[in-house]
Amino acid sequence: MTDLKNDRFLRALLKQPVDVTPVWMMRQAGRYLPEYRASRAKAGDFMSLCKNAEFACEVTMQPLDRFPQLDAAILFSDILTIPDAMGQGLYFETGEGPRFKKVVSTLADIEALPIPDPQKDLGYVMNAVSTIRKELNGRVPLIGFSGSPWTLATYMVEGGSSKDFRKTKAMLYDTPQAMHLLLDKLAQSVTSYLNGQILAGAQAVQIFDTWGGNLSSAAYQEFSLAYMRKIVSGLVREHEGRKVPVILFTKNGGLWLESIADAGADALGLDWTCDLGEARRRVGNKVALQGNMDPTVLYANPEAIRTEVKRILASYGKGSGHVFNLGHGITPEVKPEHAGAFISAVHEFSGQYHQE
Repeated sequence: MTDLKNDRFLRALLKQPVDVTPVWMMRQAGRYLPEYRASRAKAGDFMSLCKNAEFACEVTMQPLDRFPQLDAAILFSDILTIPDAMGQGLYFETGEGPRFKKVVSTLADIEALPIPDPQKDLGYVMNAVSTIRKELNGRVPLIGFSGSPWTLATYMVEGGSSKDFRKTKAMLYDTPQAMHLLLDKLAQSVTSYLNGQILAGAQAVQIFDTWGGNLSSAAYQEFSLAYMRKIVSGLVREHEGRKVPVILFTKNGGLWLESIADAGADALGLDWTCDLGEARRRVGNKVALQGNMDPTVLYANPEAIRTEVKRILASYGKGSGHVFNLGHGITPEVKPEHAGAFISAVHEFSGQYHQE
């Protein structure tokens, strides 16, 4: 189980030498692939895909089968599995995104929330991880993931996605002790959830802080980063004789790279608003960097995509410590052949940056 045919993704996260820059895409198993849409139709709905290990494995493997140059697989799941396991009742409305049957609005609501047991309450995720690892058979590493406490809290308080986070921010400023209790419970839940994924076979983990960038600088440090730091300090960092790298990704977090780099993770994910070379200068040798092409570049023609890949590689420069990715998830309207041109270009043009 521990023999990897391609470990350049893990090596780059640990800033070890690689032959070419590794590449994967956030949401690489998703609606832009016709084979994914067929699997989802067969499963019936999104959560049925997530909760059935065979379906979760099938869709995790689809991008790897279509794009053999991908250097990592990512567990097919959703960031909202933890609130669902806390009894919030996750469901999806067509065209509306995720919704919860229950919302968290008072201190009493928060005090009543259980901390899910990864094996009992989220066993379907652990089952998916072990099934995917077996199917991968050492082909590439498997990434596990979770939402950050702040991001999960926004969905739980708003009852779904939000444009202004009005209710969540009102709680943060009106009753900070209630928000801290919610975030603390979520940090405990995320820590045990990610450790469960690692023990089930995930070889790296990423924390998605999708909405941390919507906070003020002071609030980000207190209500988002502090809890991610707590999670990182509680994670299993070595398993199956290998280090298990941890990636922190705060969308719109470019203002706080130095603080995020001090949080104890191995790598920072960057959105496309950051200059990669400048980010490298700011964090020095503390962490590896992941990113950061604008996902909408994939709407352009393949030659334009290749030009942008070359620009980003040149911006990072020579040496390891870079995992090429998009600055956020691939969007459903992208043509699969454009994604293929992107992935191929990374390997084609990055070798020159890794020669002695």
